[in-house]
Amino acid sequence: MPATRDLDHMHADDVAAIDELRGVYGRLKKELSRVIVGQERVVEHLSICLFSRGHALLMGVPGLAKTLLVSSFAETMELEFSRIQFTPDLMPMDITGTDILQEVPGGKREFEFARGPLFANIILADEINRAPSKTQAAMLEAMQEYKVTVIGRTYQLARPFFVLATQNPIEQEGTYPLPEAQLDRFMFRIEVDYPDRLEELEIARTTTGVSLPSLEHVLTGERVLAFQDVVRRIPVAEHIYAFAVDLARRTRPKSEESPDWLKPLVAWGAGPRAVQYLILGAKARAALSGSYMARLEDVVAAAEPVLAHRVITSFAAESENITSRDIVDRLVSELSEEG
Repeated sequence: MPATRDLDHMHADDVAAIDELRGVYGRLKKELSRVIVGQERVVEHLSICLFSRGHALLMGVPGLAKTLLVSSFAETMELEFSRIQFTPDLMPMDITGTDILQEVPGGKREFEFARGPLFANIILADEINRAPSKTQAAMLEAMQEYKVTVIGRTYQLARPFFVLATQNPIEQEGTYPLPEAQLDRFMFRIEVDYPDRLEELEIARTTTGVSLPSLEHVLTGERVLAFQDVVRRIPVAEHIYAFAVDLARRTRPKSEESPDWLKPLVAWGAGPRAVQYLILGAKARAALSGSYMARLEDVVAAAEPVLAHRVITSFAAESENITSRDIVDRLVSELSEEG
């Protein structure tokens, strides 16, 4: 992470870019509201992941418009979008592409690489936990390395590259649970909840009539990349770094910093990547709100989506119906009170 800098040291171009990003984010939310009812928190979290160069895992029961939300999110940008429906018979070559035999001038035949659906900017990995482990491993390489390997040859993926995966938490038959190593590659796990009554009434009115409107583009790939660079340059005060580090360290049951109440409830805590994502999430959230410096409230807001899927609860916690979200919320509350 870059050293802490004062706001006075920020370049004037960065200040202007943050102002521009705040305006773009406002237009993005307005455009999405034409087809998506509510879900403001989910839209904010998706935007934070995008401008942090992270990936997001959306969790929610069927029928909450997760797929529509992601496809609409992609529609607001001049980026190539690809949807992959993960199934138990999906093989790595189905997503990465493979060599096919083509006839060339002269009557000869040569192998030519046919690109798979991973060669796009925004990838919707629908029901990712239905894919077998080999396909999940190919997806993992793409998310982490921005490349795919096919028959010993490596192909670079386009930038920006943003994976939005959905997972259904209630249909576990015939699924392959994501290993912790792959879960850790997702910056945020975003919980998509049921709408409230007024939102559900609006859904009933707006989605049972004529077809949904087409959305206007508010971002290009070049601007996304530029905003991602600006987010990285947002200054962070030393106490913000300390808060993120202390929070992550307290999730580890074998750490001296973890509270006594946590130790029997957690099997594994968050690793150093969680600290990086807490800081990056705080920077991106600050930029989206027009702030030129990451604030403590930004780290607090990023804590649950960053940490909940990295805190692995024990059998004792499950038997008491205590979730990782409950544990993270309590840690944040206690650490905030100490500060």
